[in-house]
Order: sequence, then structure tokens, then C-alpha cells
Amino acid sequence: MIKTEIIEYAIESAIKPGDFIGYNEGWSFVSDLEKVKEQIDTVANKNPLQAVDLIEIFIAACYEKAEEIDDSSGSFGMFVEELFCSWVNVRQKADFGPKETIVRLLSWMDDDDYGFAYQLERSVSRVLSPQGLNEFATAIRLRFDADGQKDYHHQQWGETLKTIYAAGHDLKSYIFICDETELLPKDCKIIAGLLLSRRKPAEALEWVEKGLKIQKDERLHRGSSYSLDTMKREILTKLGRPEEALEDAWQNFLKHPDEFSHKELIKHIPKRQRIEWHPRILEVIRTAPLNSAITLLLKLQEKEILAQRLRKASGGSIESLSHYTIEPAAGKLTGGYPDVAAKLYQAMGLRMVNAGKSKYYGTAISNFE
Repeated sequence: MIKTEIIEYAIESAIKPGDFIGYNEGWSFVSDLEKVKEQIDTVANKNPLQAVDLIEIFIAACYEKAEEIDDSSGSFGMFVEELFCSWVNVRQKADFGPKETIVRLLSWMDDDDYGFAYQLERSVSRVLSPQGLNEFATAIRLRFDADGQKDYHHQQWGETLKTIYAAGHDLKSYIFICDETELLPKDCKIIAGLLLSRRKPAEALEWVEKGLKIQKDERLHRGSSYSLDTMKREILTKLGRPEEALEDAWQNFLKHPDEFSHKELIKHIPKRQRIEWHPRILEVIRTAPLNSAITLLLKLQEKEILAQRLRKASGGSIESLSHYTIEPAAGKLTGGYPDVAAKLYQAMGLRMVNAGKSKYYGTAISNFE
């Protein structure tokens, strides 16, 4: 058995009390912390009771370190979140009562000066046992009911309950809390997912369409779910309505012709029909925004159409595009369409010069050459 004192010393050595950890040192610092956590994970497999104490010492040490690190990358905060999840897991292995675990967890969430426990319910709900989730929901429900005012805290407790119910696949409770708070598009997606897991695609489709309607009617994007469209098409296909799924994907491509909508469209076109669809897709791409047109025409290897589009494009419109869009096109067109490639290289050079990025002037000159 690894002695507790050895790991406690390893925690202190890795934390480096008194030393400030700058941004550039952050990743290696967290990497050293993860090595210590691996030692505790080994202990947890044999002696979870001992591991609980070690993780609590580790969490306390991280809180002490909070003002001695530049955690702009968020890696340290994510590590502390992992520690909380490990603590929950190990307490469950050690057969601690779920109620006591939740009481301790909530005390951390309430007294959290550094934001390590912010929205901690999202991660710990994935590792809590069914009994733990029930205790968590009961404790948060008490707070939700006690805070009768429709203020930020009431909304926060409602969102926490949604997270717990989703993790526990509690469809009835999830719908009930939505009725008590506010039904958002992301809620419709979660409810639809729970219904799909119960093999109820028709009911799931109703919730997806409800979410899409809310998303369309709302001017604010709070609680939006941009995968509802995709989910709708998948359910339509599952229900034996692939033609409707294809039509929906086509309409989406017409409105937003880009790489993502094209990929979604192709997914719903039967393989035997893709050659037939190709001219229709090209017709849309011809008038698509320039950046999307370049990406798609390169993907489809339609260099002639791409060259025609770029010959008509103004220098300013090309200069406004990302380097990551222009450079691949220039490389592909150098052989058969040198005039267009030259136009692209010139645009890249001017873009650097006009931006005043002197350290890139050498690259700009090579583009002019």
C-alpha cells in the first residue's frame, strides 16, 4: 500500500506553494498535478476510504493555489473539476451515504470564491449513482421551492434540476420542471433524446418541432440548440420519411450554402441520385458567399467553376477572406489557372501589408513574387 504521507508530499511538491505559475507554465504545471492524481486513482482501487482523504487534501491545496496561478487557459479549473468528480466516485466506492456526499458537495458549491464549482452539477451528475442523483435532486428542489421569486437564483436552481433529471433519464420530472420554469430549445432537444431512448420517435419529433418553433420565434438566442435541425432529419429518416428529410436538408442548404449544410445534404441524398443532384448543388454554390463557394468548389474539385468565380471577384472581396481560405485555393489553381492563382497570392500579400503586420512582410513579398 502506498503510504498516505508519500502522496501528501507529492501533492505539496506538485502544487509548489508560494510559487506563481505564469500562463506559459500552466500546462506543464497541470500535467504534474495529473500525475499525482494518477497515484491517488491507484490507491482508490484498493483503498477508496484512504483516497477520499487524499482527494480532499488535494482540493484544499488547489483552492490555496488559486491566487498563485494565471489560469487564462482554464486547464487548472478543469483539473479541479476532475478532482470533484473523482471525489464523488471514490466516496461511492467507499459506500458513503449519498445524502452526506451531496451535503458536502453543496457546501463546496456554496462557498466557491474562485469558480471551481461553477456549474459543477454538469460533470458530477454524470458520475453520481441513481441514489446520489435522487438526493441531489431533492436537495436542489428544496432550494428551488424556497426561492419563490422568479430571480436569477430561482432560474439557476431550475437549470440545475434540469441537468440532474437529464443525467438520470427522468423524462417526467424534466418536463415538469420545464413547465415550472421556461421551455427552451435545448430542453426540447433533451426531451426528444430521452424519448428516442424509449423508442418513441414520433413523440420525439413533436418536441423537436416545438423547439424549432421556439427558436424561430425568439429573438434572443438563450438556450438555442443548433442540432435540432439535424435531429429532425434523423428522426424523419427513422420514421420512414427520408424524402421529407432530404427536402428539409435542401432548403437549409439553399438558405445557408456552406460546408456543413452541404455535408448534411449529401448525407440525405441516396447514393444512386448524387450524380443527378450535382448540377443543382453547383448552381447554388455559384451564387454562395465567396468564402463558402471557394471551400465547396475545392472540396468538389470543380476548379474551372472556381476559377470563373474568382476572376469575377474584386480584389477587395478576396483580401477580406481568411488566409486559410485563400492559400489552399491558390495552391490548387497554380497549375491550370496561373492568372487566378496570381490574383489570390496578390490578395494575400496586400492583406498582410494593409494590416500593418511588419513581421509578415517577408511572407507578403514571397506572395507577390
